[in-house]
Amino acid sequence: MKRLSTLALTSIVALGAGVSAAQADKLTLYCSAQEDWCQLMARSFEDATGIDVNMTRKSSGETFAQIKAESANPKGDVWWGGTGDPHLQAAEENLTMAYVSPMRDQLHDWAISQATSAGDKTIGIYSGALGYGYNTDLLAANNLPEPSCWKDLLKPEYKGHVQMANPNSSGTAYTTLASMVQLFGEDEGFEFMKGLHANINQYTKSGSAPIKAAGRGENTIGIVFMHDAVKQAVSGFPVKVVAPCEGTGYEIGSMSIIEGARNEDEAKKFYDWALSTDAQNLALEVNAFQVPSNTGAEMSPSAPDMSTITLIDYDFKTYGSSAERKRLLQKWDEDVSTLPQ
Repeated sequence: MKRLSTLALTSIVALGAGVSAAQADKLTLYCSAQEDWCQLMARSFEDATGIDVNMTRKSSGETFAQIKAESANPKGDVWWGGTGDPHLQAAEENLTMAYVSPMRDQLHDWAISQATSAGDKTIGIYSGALGYGYNTDLLAANNLPEPSCWKDLLKPEYKGHVQMANPNSSGTAYTTLASMVQLFGEDEGFEFMKGLHANINQYTKSGSAPIKAAGRGENTIGIVFMHDAVKQAVSGFPVKVVAPCEGTGYEIGSMSIIEGARNEDEAKKFYDWALSTDAQNLALEVNAFQVPSNTGAEMSPSAPDMSTITLIDYDFKTYGSSAERKRLLQKWDEDVSTLPQ
């Protein structure tokens, strides 16, 4: 009887150890890039490491809200992709943890600068300029002039032909709001947003949705990051990409480890792997045309040439701060979204 009890105990301990090992080989990934890229990153990391990945794709604003809501009992391990502003806000609110990857010496200065401004609680993984794209067939069918500037989109003939995401849920749209404030000054920037509101046919949840709708012929002009418009054009849709004449803002897409991650070791493995050339080269397989942060990663010749685009000196620290983001979103909610269309 004693021997049986010992064997039973040994079996239970072994079983427990097996369960612990299985649990240790998992990763919960929150992804805010395009769906096919998120899936490819998750599956490729599984193939490279044998670690099972549970991936959820949501926009940047939604993911930030989820991480904040779960902060007392974190369920995610890594947040990969999406605009840098909400990543910076998460860092400021101690929702993410500091980590210095051994891969940092392979990265562009702008990626490391993102980490420095957040106390190493996030890092840049790609960059992309803001702009818009339009469906050339719909533009011609509606006898509309070709827009080339931000302020062209305020013309009355474009009423009902412009689409952008809601800045409360979308990092792309928040970058648009913050860019207009920096480009034109706050008063004129909000006047621009009010004028644009009059021409908007729908505020989407996802930042890339407006140009996807344009590609399908359901919308004429979509305000998005230019690489998302390039993806539609390369996919064969009648979309022309515009770098606005006045200049424009840009994003530093980021990655963060969630504070209190249940699988911290696996999170760090993903973090390091995601900064490698092999991982960043995966973008080309899904026509993701951002500029990669690893200096050795490949770039598609179809990607927007950032050197030819007039970029503002985007103040990531200010507009990624919790107080400023909340203030601008509240002002947009009260002064812009409530206006008639």
